[in-house]
Amino acid sequence: MIPTLRVLMHMGGLHRLAPFFLIGLVVLFAQFEAWMLIALGYGVVAQFFVEYCMHRFLYHREPPTDQGVFNDLYRSHIGHHEFPTDPEFFTGDDHWFAVRFGLVSVVVHTLALWPLIGVTNAALFAVVAIFVGSIGAFTFYEYCHTIAHLNVPKGRIAQRITRSHLAHHYQDHHATYHVSFGMGWIDRLFGTKHDADVARQRYDRETMLSLGMDPEDLRLVTARKAYGITKMPRNSAAKST
Repeated sequence: MIPTLRVLMHMGGLHRLAPFFLIGLVVLFAQFEAWMLIALGYGVVAQFFVEYCMHRFLYHREPPTDQGVFNDLYRSHIGHHEFPTDPEFFTGDDHWFAVRFGLVSVVVHTLALWPLIGVTNAALFAVVAIFVGSIGAFTFYEYCHTIAHLNVPKGRIAQRITRSHLAHHYQDHHATYHVSFGMGWIDRLFGTKHDADVARQRYDRETMLSLGMDPEDLRLVTARKAYGITKMPRNSAAKST
């Protein structure tokens, strides 16, 4: 628990989200009405879908041909797959992205609900849903993701989280996009549940850590150099020896 919390405490995104989470809590307790529990639950579930969609459709999209865009994707996710035990790559380098996404979500939800429940209730719903529910769910995701990658003593739940997520890293990166504990139903819903037989058919030892790309692809080599990485992914090193 302590090593995991230590990593979480150094995550820039969580640092920047913390004030908004506190604002949301103040609003929730100061203006509490029973319907806000619906907003809270909605925010949590919405974030779990955001987690899945971003992981699958943004981070695992076709590798860009533009090197600058590719470098951004490398820092955001590909580098994490190549070096899955390096905490430097547990999160992307744009620590303001989550704040911008959250603020835009609050505005969009407020505008969408305004004609239905009035501007005040719409704003309250959006603040409670996004600043409390979604940020809380996002923090839980970061906890699950971090504990899955740390080599620390783990209880039963942490072991299940680790087995599920590391199957995505080391067996089939086309499946198991959920990370948060208990959210496996989302993969089942969208047809990306881990299947051992399919994973064996897809598995390529040499390209697994590089998301199907040749580890010596010029885009990967250039991105590693851009971020000062001198080592090669483990499977690639084994290939070159």
